Amino acid sequence: MKPSAEAFAGLSLRSARDRAAGMFVDAGIADAASDATTLLCHAAGITRAGLIGDGDAPLRPDQQKAYAASVERRLAREPVTRIVGRRGFWDIELRVAPDVLDPRADTETLVAAALDIFADRRREPLRILDLGCGSGAIICALLDQFTAASGLAVDVSAAACSLTQDNARLCGVASRLTVQQQSWHSGISGQYDLVVSNPPYIRTGDLPALDPEVWNWDPVLALDGGADGLDAYRDLLRLTVPALDPGGWLLLETGYDQGPDVTALLEVAGWRAIRAFRDLGGHVRVLAARPPDK
Repeated sequence: MKPSAEAFAGLSLRSARDRAAGMFVDAGIADAASDATTLLCHAAGITRAGLIGDGDAPLRPDQQKAYAASVERRLAREPVTRIVGRRGFWDIELRVAPDVLDPRADTETLVAAALDIFADRRREPLRILDLGCGSGAIICALLDQFTAASGLAVDVSAAACSLTQDNARLCGVASRLTVQQQSWHSGISGQYDLVVSNPPYIRTGDLPALDPEVWNWDPVLALDGGADGLDAYRDLLRLTVPALDPGGWLLLETGYDQGPDVTALLEVAGWRAIRAFRDLGGHVRVLAARPPDK
C-alpha cells in the first residue's frame, strides 16, 4: 500500500502513528512502532513527550502530507535516520547525509573503549587521529568527552569530510579539529596518543546480503573490506605504527565475527597489550593495542 495524505485524514496523532506502524509491520520492518513514532514527531514538529500528552489532537492537513511522504520513504526501506536527517550518537547529535556512512550504535563501543583506556587522562591535551572519519561520529564524540584534546579527521570522500566539518560545528568541537581529504596511503603526518578507525570490513561476497537499509543507502566504499573483509586492517596496522607515540593506542572497530582474525593480524605484526571490548550484543566489536616496539 502506497500511503497518501488521505490515508491519515481525520486521524489523531496517536491513530496516525498506529496506522503507519501497521503498514511497517505488514512490510516486515522491524521496530515498526518506534519508527512510526520518530517519523510522526518529525513530520508533525512535535516531541515524543508532546505525542504522549497530546496524542488525541488531530493531524493537520500539512502534517498528513509530510507524514505520508516519510512513511512512503520508510516503506522503500530508507533508514529513519536518513529521512529525518539526524542521529543520536553517544552524547551528541549528528547530521546524516547521502553518500556518507550512517553511524550505528555498535560504533559507540569504540568511544566507550577510549574512555576506559584514557580514564585518567580526560583533561589532558591528547592528540587523536580518526582514519576514515565518515560522518565524524567518532572524532566528534571523543573531542566532546576529552575537552582538552585536539584531533585530525581523514577521509578519502569529499562528502564525508564536509559532513564531518558540519558535525564538528554542530557539536562545538570545530576549533579543535582539522579535517583532511586524503587517502590513508598518501601518508600520515604527526604523532598521536590515540588513533581510531571504523574501516570497511564487510566481505565483498556478503555485500548483497546486507539489510536493504545498509546495502541500498550506505556507500560501498565505506562497507567493502575485500574478499576476506580484512584489507583495511592490513593497511592500518602498517600505516599507523609511525603515527603513534610509544605509549599510544590504536582502536579498531571490527565486524561481529572478526575479533579472532584481527587479533591474529595484530599479534603477527607485533602489536602489544591487545584488549577486546564487546558491544551490547556481546560480540567483540573493538580491539585496542599498543604499537610494536620500534
